[in-house]
Amino acid sequence: MALSTLSSKSLYSNANNLFQQNQQQQSPTFSLVPGSKTPKSKSNLSISSVHAAEPTKNPAAVKESAATVAAPGTGKWSLESWKTKKALQLPEYPDANELESVLKTIETFPPIVFAGEARSLEEKLAEAAMGNAFLLQGGDCAESFKEFSANNIRDTFRILLQMGVVLMFGGQVPVIKDDGFMILSGDILDGMLRFYDFASRVGRMAGQFAKPRSDPFEVKDGVKLPSYKGDNINGDDFTEKSRIPDPQRLIRAYCQSAATLNLLRAFATGGYAAMQRVTQWNLDFAQHSEQGDRYQELANRVDEALGFMAAAGLTVDHPIMTTTEFWTSHECLHLPYEQSLTRLDSTSGLYYDCSAHMLWCGERTRQLDGAHVEFLRGISNPIGIKVSNKMDPNELVKLIEIFNSSNKPGRITIIVRMGAENMRVKLPHLIRAVRRAGQIVTWVCDPMHGNTIKAPCGLKTRPFDAILAEVRAFFDVHEQEGSHPGGIHLEMTGQNVTECIGGSRTVTFDDLGSRYHTHCDPRLNASQSLELAFIIAERLRRRRIGTQRLFSLGL
Repeated sequence: MALSTLSSKSLYSNANNLFQQNQQQQSPTFSLVPGSKTPKSKSNLSISSVHAAEPTKNPAAVKESAATVAAPGTGKWSLESWKTKKALQLPEYPDANELESVLKTIETFPPIVFAGEARSLEEKLAEAAMGNAFLLQGGDCAESFKEFSANNIRDTFRILLQMGVVLMFGGQVPVIKDDGFMILSGDILDGMLRFYDFASRVGRMAGQFAKPRSDPFEVKDGVKLPSYKGDNINGDDFTEKSRIPDPQRLIRAYCQSAATLNLLRAFATGGYAAMQRVTQWNLDFAQHSEQGDRYQELANRVDEALGFMAAAGLTVDHPIMTTTEFWTSHECLHLPYEQSLTRLDSTSGLYYDCSAHMLWCGERTRQLDGAHVEFLRGISNPIGIKVSNKMDPNELVKLIEIFNSSNKPGRITIIVRMGAENMRVKLPHLIRAVRRAGQIVTWVCDPMHGNTIKAPCGLKTRPFDAILAEVRAFFDVHEQEGSHPGGIHLEMTGQNVTECIGGSRTVTFDDLGSRYHTHCDPRLNASQSLELAFIIAERLRRRRIGTQRLFSLGL
């Protein structure tokens, strides 16, 4: 295992050097192509982004070269080349002219995220691919207009902060100095110095509205209506009017996404995420639960370590201790909307979908010759690929090649969702195929979508034990294959819901109806999310100890 780890690090270093070219931070600026007042076509939109390289000296050359981009795969890529492919799961609007008018309006709106932020996330994901970081990706199954509130955003952000603390500090081992003297709370002190580099938090937030459906229609009491596809498309009320796709919902979704990210940025950089507040992050309803007590104990250890640092004259006011990076992600499903928010980064000459930092290609839309793959291959955001037990290893290799022919570290995240039994049988073959192809990817476990069942009352739910079994299978397979478990992808909420059964604060089938608020699939509540984080942290700790032993033996 140690030899393969060293080889992977060397491979990453060589590949990454090709792409890290004098990155410098600068304030974001927006610009249209010189000489134009209003963009006549989507290819004319450009931005200069934060964390960008040196500004391009010849913007006209960038415009010319990027009008059609030679993207991975076959043929030239353009913003509209996806329209030549078969597009699944897209809504059928009754008024095409109204849709076009809405899309043109969104084209004039500011980007929700910046290209440089997406590149920063890509660097973190590259570290996760090498086993040096861990991705925590979580949020609603589908965001809704009805539940949009500052409190709900805050609570989900807060539980992600808590889980990050657990994954980082709970997974650490004590640090021994060279003279053999063990520092008081050494694991906590060492963890704080690397906290934000290790646990990268990416929300299924600020844009996760649209949902693919297995059946385009829903039948109730003999009435057949189009299925609910997400609040940015139609309504969830079972009425004919509500289920008609409405283009105006796209503008509302954009506004809610921008407002959500604005609040998340304030929480992340305005002091709320400061480590000095670690003991204050416990949600009220979770404070006296088993997981809440475990978190409070860990938080108190962190607080003691902060006091030790202050007493030793070490500053605790450094930005790394008072702020955190937070990224957003969603499924790339509604292609017209995604196209309308795709911008040309004037500093690199590359296109970025500025609706989110990271986008993923879903299980139902990952056809090699499909429209969604065609669109995603031309944008430069980090890309996730949802993979079930139906994925053929050779097909996965081809899909990765289409998205990342240059094998750039951090570009591709494989999000595996197949249930525990299938995980143990199917995942090894996928890992081996990717390894044989020499492809660098970040492996992430989605233990939610392969474990959905229907309760006796008719509601969809997910057993916590099944979720946990899939997570354990994920770690076991990577340990067996000598590869790196790079992260976890969860549908979860900071609310005190009863949607998934089980957990230490046992939610039963009878409890489901009491606080079942999801608009689509069942989510872990805060207590269940924390419980899972502690279990994952223990696996990370065991893995770290095992790796250190191998290195100490020179293996």
